[in-house]
Amino acid sequence: MMGVSDPVILATQQNDSSFEDVWEELKWRGLVHVSTDETALKELLAGEPITYYCGFDPTAASLHLGNLVQLLVLRRLQLAGHKPLGLVGGSTGLIGDPRPTAERTLNTRETVEEWVARLQTQVGRFLSAEGENAVRLVNNLDWTAPLSAIDFLREIGQHFRVGTMIKKDAVAARLNSEAGISYTEFSYQILQGFDYLELHRQYDCVLQTGGSDQWGNLTSGTDLIRRVEGVSAHAIGTPLITNSDGTKFGKSEGNAIWLDAEMCSPYRFYQFWLNSDDADVIARLKVFTFLTRAEIERLEAVVAAEPFRREAQKVLAREVTTLVHGAGATEAVIDASAALFGTGELAGLDAATLESALRELPNTTSAPDASIAQLLVDTGLVASLGEGRRAIKQGGVSLDNVRVDDEAATLEGRVAAGGMALLKRGKKTLAGVFVE
Repeated sequence: MMGVSDPVILATQQNDSSFEDVWEELKWRGLVHVSTDETALKELLAGEPITYYCGFDPTAASLHLGNLVQLLVLRRLQLAGHKPLGLVGGSTGLIGDPRPTAERTLNTRETVEEWVARLQTQVGRFLSAEGENAVRLVNNLDWTAPLSAIDFLREIGQHFRVGTMIKKDAVAARLNSEAGISYTEFSYQILQGFDYLELHRQYDCVLQTGGSDQWGNLTSGTDLIRRVEGVSAHAIGTPLITNSDGTKFGKSEGNAIWLDAEMCSPYRFYQFWLNSDDADVIARLKVFTFLTRAEIERLEAVVAAEPFRREAQKVLAREVTTLVHGAGATEAVIDASAALFGTGELAGLDAATLESALRELPNTTSAPDASIAQLLVDTGLVASLGEGRRAIKQGGVSLDNVRVDDEAATLEGRVAAGGMALLKRGKKTLAGVFVE
């Protein structure tokens, strides 16, 4: 699990007084791609506190960066005084939201139950559980499990038209693919619509947020409430976050950036944000931080005038890593980064942070008496033993930031008790060594 002692909500208390209302703030931050009636939404969010929700399906043991967008939207609305419901889908997680390409593999009930608990913990960390607008965590299995198939078809299914359902983007994509779509996944939008209706009935919930790729599922709920209850409900679809070059956001070297520290180390998480492109960093600051408009505009000017400073990237990495992993973990990874790249001391680093940092580098496992020249080859820092010896002779190799002078040097006596070492060729070519 995430295992962070600092509550995320303590890092989000500042709000930008330059916005007259939360709707304008969401728009300025680029968080509204599509919505129901904008005028009505603006008025609704500027009035008395409303109840709103977002759903998260347990399709993995952790939430990821795409989910973080929604968590922070929930938090912004809570800071404005509104009442959040955090739904983790114990029933929809058993079904699977249709992907554009192929059917999902159905997980066991035991796995889904375990993941529900993990995701509820994560969702709860981003929202305050205190005050009149404290978060309430809900599980849609609570109201779907007692319902028989006949009751579900009679009470809910009768309000859905197949012609409308097959026009939904995800369904249409699958119908036009070789894989087709099962009745199970085809029914997903009915279940999500039922969720919204049930939350409207139980909590007077009148707003659902989600990604714009979920718009068909979001509107299935607003349409169902209108048909059954005869009232209007609302939805906001946030844009899908992409990089400026059009590539998918939220992955590093093909791997998803998870919010759980066990699945994505704080060091790797921090480096992901630190490596943001100049063309992307300001948009990321708007979406993923609670910095004020004035501060973000200042950083935008710095990026334009002095991009080499990478100040905006450093602020972004610090802010988001603190939100997700806490201030202590963030300081540890900043210290590790400084030590690895030659401006800090390795000796005082937290062992777990150092290990996760070294694991992100090219690395090898070696015997305690392995030759350093051979380790240069094993880690890919050089192509041959001869090249490794020449690099050592020229003074360009160091172990734990201490220069290696002897071409025949080994690890013996050079590695700390933790059995880990940083191997460098030059200042910027790094590798990790783990001693057996």
